[in-house]
Amino acid sequence: MASGNLTWVTEFILMGVSDQPELQMPLFFVFLLIYGMTVAGNLSIITLTSVDSQLQTPMYYFLRHLAIINLSNSTVIAPKMLVNFWLTQKSISYYGCAAQLGGFLVFIVAEIFMLAAMAYDRHAAICNPLLYTAVVSPRVCRLLVSLTYLQSLITALTVSSCVFSVSFCSSNVINHFYCDDVPLLALSCSDTFVPETAVFTFSGTNLFFSMTIVLTSYCRIVLAILRIRSSEGRRKAFSTCASHLMAVVAFYGSLLFMYLQPRTNHALDTDKMASVFYTLLIPMLNPLIYSLRNKDVKNASTRFLNNPCQSLRRM
Repeated sequence: MASGNLTWVTEFILMGVSDQPELQMPLFFVFLLIYGMTVAGNLSIITLTSVDSQLQTPMYYFLRHLAIINLSNSTVIAPKMLVNFWLTQKSISYYGCAAQLGGFLVFIVAEIFMLAAMAYDRHAAICNPLLYTAVVSPRVCRLLVSLTYLQSLITALTVSSCVFSVSFCSSNVINHFYCDDVPLLALSCSDTFVPETAVFTFSGTNLFFSMTIVLTSYCRIVLAILRIRSSEGRRKAFSTCASHLMAVVAFYGSLLFMYLQPRTNHALDTDKMASVFYTLLIPMLNPLIYSLRNKDVKNASTRFLNNPCQSLRRM
C-alpha cells in the first residue's frame, strides 16, 4: 500500500462488552454496581488493615497491597468503560490508550506476584510456625512488595513500548472494552513479531515463576497439614489459607483459560469475557472472600464501626 493512502491512527474506538444498543443501559448499571462494590470493599480492607492493631501482621500487610492493586486495576478500566456505555462514539486517544494499557499491565502483573507472596507467607505460617516472624519479617515483606511492583513496572514499560512501536493505520476499532495488547496488535499494519514475542515472553515468564511459587508453597502446605494428627488441627491449619486458595484458583484459572487456549480456538470475544472476570469481577470478589471467611477482619470491622474516629486517628 502506498504511504499516501495510509490514514495514521490518532485515536481508537472501543467496541465495549457488547455492541447491541438495547444492552448498553442494563450493562451500565450492572458494571456500575460491580465497580461500586469493588471500591467499597477494597477501601474497607485498606482502611481496616491500616488502622486496626490486630491486623498488623504480614498476611494483612500483603492483603492491604492486594486490595490497593485490585482497586487500582479496576479504576484503570471501569470509569472509561462506564462512560462509553453512554456514548455513541466510544473513542479513546492514542496516548490515553497507551496509558490504559500500561496501567493495566502494572496492576495485573502486580496481582500475579502479590498472590505468590501471599502463598509464601501462608507456607511460612503453616510449615515453619516457630520461625514465622523471622522468615516473614517486616523487612522481608517490604522487599517482596517492592520486587512485585518493580517487576510489574518493568513488564508494563517494556510490553506497552513494544506494542505502541508498531504502526496503526486505517482500522482503529478495538474489539474490547479497554486497550489490551492482543486486540491492539491485531490492528497493526506493520510487522508484529517483536511485540508479540515480548507479550508472550513476559506473560509466560511471569505466570511460570509466580505459579511455581504458589504450587510449591501449597504442595508443602498440604504435606504439612496431612502430618497434623488431630482433625481439629488440620481444619484450623487449612482455614488459615482457604481464603487465599480461593482467590488464587479464581484469578489464575481465568488467566490460564485465556492464555492456554489453542490458537485455532482463540477468539477476541472469548478473551473479552475472561477479561471481565479478572479485571472487574475478581477485584470485587476478593474483599468478600477475605472478609466473609475471616474472623479477624469481621472483628476489626466491628471495632471500627463502634469507634471510627479513634480508629481513623491511628492512620
